[in-house]
Amino acid sequence: MKRIPMRKRNAEERRRNFLEVALGYSEEEAVREAERCLECKNPLCVKGCPVEIDIPAFIKKVKERDFEGALRIIKETNLLPGICGRVCPQETQCEGACVLGRKGEPVAIGNLERFVADWGRERGEEKVMVGKEKGKKVAVVGSGPAGLSCAGELVRLGYEVTVFEALHDFGGVLRYGIPEFRLPREVLDYEIELLKEMGVEFRPNFLIGKTLTLEELFEIGYSAVFIGTGAGLPKFLGIPGEDACGVYSANEFLTRVNLMKGYKFPEYDTPVKIGKRVGVVGGGNVAMDSARVSLRLGAEKVTVIYRRTEKEMPARREEVINAYEEGVEFQFLTQPIEIVEEEGVVKGVKCLRMRLGEPDESGRRRPIPIEGSEFFIPLDTVIIAIGQSPNPLLPSTVKGLEIGKRGNIVVDEKGATSLPRVFAGGDIVTGAATVISAMGAGRKAARAIHELLSLKTDKKLVISE
Repeated sequence: MKRIPMRKRNAEERRRNFLEVALGYSEEEAVREAERCLECKNPLCVKGCPVEIDIPAFIKKVKERDFEGALRIIKETNLLPGICGRVCPQETQCEGACVLGRKGEPVAIGNLERFVADWGRERGEEKVMVGKEKGKKVAVVGSGPAGLSCAGELVRLGYEVTVFEALHDFGGVLRYGIPEFRLPREVLDYEIELLKEMGVEFRPNFLIGKTLTLEELFEIGYSAVFIGTGAGLPKFLGIPGEDACGVYSANEFLTRVNLMKGYKFPEYDTPVKIGKRVGVVGGGNVAMDSARVSLRLGAEKVTVIYRRTEKEMPARREEVINAYEEGVEFQFLTQPIEIVEEEGVVKGVKCLRMRLGEPDESGRRRPIPIEGSEFFIPLDTVIIAIGQSPNPLLPSTVKGLEIGKRGNIVVDEKGATSLPRVFAGGDIVTGAATVISAMGAGRKAARAIHELLSLKTDKKLVISE
């Protein structure tokens, strides 16, 4: 049986609106896709899942049309299935390990997870049971995927959990970084609301490190702290002209559009200036999001500029295909060396052609400049989407917290930092990575916090001078 493709909106229609592109499975499509599962005795797909969902078990329930039972199994380890089913890179994780993928197409595990989550949201679902209250409070700093996952696991175990968020709305990168057409806000809001119903308290506009220090959290009664503040520090190319008017970091651009609802101007007074010709530098999912959002804001021509070939692009293949279909153009083996400006305003980028050499530390072939290959791309707007570094705001305010060379918080295999009762996970530890890996880190840290707080003897927090 061939893999059941997921229906999606027509490219010409969707490139001018922010409606969700993928339309999901019908019940019949979901059952037919589930029937492809071999129910392996040694399910490699589970080993490929950072949150350890019992994938064969939930797919079997889908086969049997017991969608409620399938959702119950998923939520044993993942409280955010509607999100994960949409934005996780299943092709390199659970689906990448699927036995069927060795000779054909793997089971569409992500599509099935999304179907089950949407079925529950549309028809109502059972409440997740929480454990007996333990009388201990845990603070979670940051409401991105790592923080939400950690908070959900801890409240399920019976802890009183407060999530502190610096911004005015919750979700972190899920809200400000991922466009509406990939992750509808109703899905994000719904899954956050379920966490609230379980007992998680959310505090917006609360900057830990400024509003309260980490030490003060312990002084007011919190027994442990999880830091999941993400990778919010954008990287730049370091070339002339990056300070010109018309140059955005992808972080700023997507935040203006998503969190500040720039795509609803003039209903929301947060316009995003976008020219007719937009260049996006980078080859990851954030670059694809920036390019596709630019089209929807009215750009006539959008060009992705990437220094390697299409084969080396880290973006999900699905997102690259969607970008092609919507009319995004690509300049591969191209490296910007200068942003050309006139009276402080972007006019284009000067670039070099590249060739690929030997693999570098990332495993991808290193791009090497070709002498004398300079050329010019006329542009009105340039969006830099070459990655982000760990958010430095909280770590810079805490003494005794071990920080790595890249500004990341250093943790052990359980997510414990150098400070007693302080844990961390997600992009603040790894740098910019995937939503599901951040969720896996949050869940792992929650189990470690539970293990620590279950001990009869507790150690007080000591912050070195």
